[in-house]
Amino acid sequence: MKRLLTNIKKLVHVENQPVPYLKGKAMNDLTSIDDAFLEIEDGKIVRFGPMTDLHGSDISGTTEYLDCTGQWVMPGLVDSHTHLIFAEPRAREFEDRIHGLTYEEIAARGGGILNSAAKLAEMPEEQLYDDAMARLHEMIQTGTTAIEIKSGYGLSTEAELQMLRVATRIKRRAPIPVKITFLGAHAIPPEYKENPDGYVDLVIDEMLPKVVEERLADYIDVFCEKGYFTVEQTDRILKAGMAAGLRPKVHVNQFNAIGGIQTCVENKAISVDHLEVMDEGDFKALANSDCMPVALPSCSFFLGIPYTPARKIIDSNLPLALATDYNPGSTPSGNLLFVWSLACIQMKLTPTEALAALTHNAAYALELNDELGSIAVGKTANLLVSEPMDSLGHIPYHFGRNSLSRVLINGNKYTHLEP
Repeated sequence: MKRLLTNIKKLVHVENQPVPYLKGKAMNDLTSIDDAFLEIEDGKIVRFGPMTDLHGSDISGTTEYLDCTGQWVMPGLVDSHTHLIFAEPRAREFEDRIHGLTYEEIAARGGGILNSAAKLAEMPEEQLYDDAMARLHEMIQTGTTAIEIKSGYGLSTEAELQMLRVATRIKRRAPIPVKITFLGAHAIPPEYKENPDGYVDLVIDEMLPKVVEERLADYIDVFCEKGYFTVEQTDRILKAGMAAGLRPKVHVNQFNAIGGIQTCVENKAISVDHLEVMDEGDFKALANSDCMPVALPSCSFFLGIPYTPARKIIDSNLPLALATDYNPGSTPSGNLLFVWSLACIQMKLTPTEALAALTHNAAYALELNDELGSIAVGKTANLLVSEPMDSLGHIPYHFGRNSLSRVLINGNKYTHLEP
């Protein structure tokens, strides 16, 4: 089946010779075509260019035309960090923070991740699946065209496996690419409070072999942070994951810089995520690697903590990706359009830099850059069509509003999610 998008006001981020990721000034130098067309066949981009290159004899067999007069077309957004599967929101903790408690204080008294783990243990698997699929539907409507899903609210072997099985079921049914991350080391369960190394042993010796045996994950993750997992414990888990075939994607530097980034780079992590607090050693470690820094500005917005120094990262000639961190405790939103706005308003990225971070670099953080992230021949036609607008800044300027007229998944207009 052929579909032809015509009269596109601006076709954004086209590549004739695709690169793995963009860094530094290249993030603000995306190639675009004015008054363009784009041809899709069998869900793939097969041709694009200025309208003057489009002739009647070139479009035989086209079954559908989409007139994009006044509209911009760009690659679909990619969310490389989510906790999509959870039991219920944590609105009570939201009120606790309003009354002055910090995220760390709530966690210390049994809230936070431990609260989500307790709630998840009480919820039937079918309900977990249905709720997560409903969230995914909302995310696709606001431009998400590929996603990562983590475990981490189980904190026991059976509960972690249950989360990963639900994620695998979503992966099989979702219309967009889904990558899965095993995050057994998200927090120390209460029964291991006095023996955290014993829990690390459980993650490595019991959970990990079963995850690998059932082929339930693509990546391994650890929350490397004071009060959670030390750098040494993180190193043990990442090495075990790598030996089992799971590449690291790691939570690090959310509240403290404790050397976790260096350990992640040494363990060939595809990405390091959060990075609200960074020191010069962190920048140096990233400069000598292909590890993708991932900022999660919605988390900073919701918790009232510092934002990742995104401007300094890009100005240091490093790459940057953006993601939601969708979860019930610190980021109860999967809206990447809002992340785009925060990146521009709070982190001082240009709209173009933020788009590069949400598409090209985010796809790299999921090892999907050969399929998604830019307009290139052979890539999957997961695309966004804006409402009529005069600049790319129109989208982040209208924060909290969906400025998209269409989301195309595999070249087809997205309308609903099959159960």
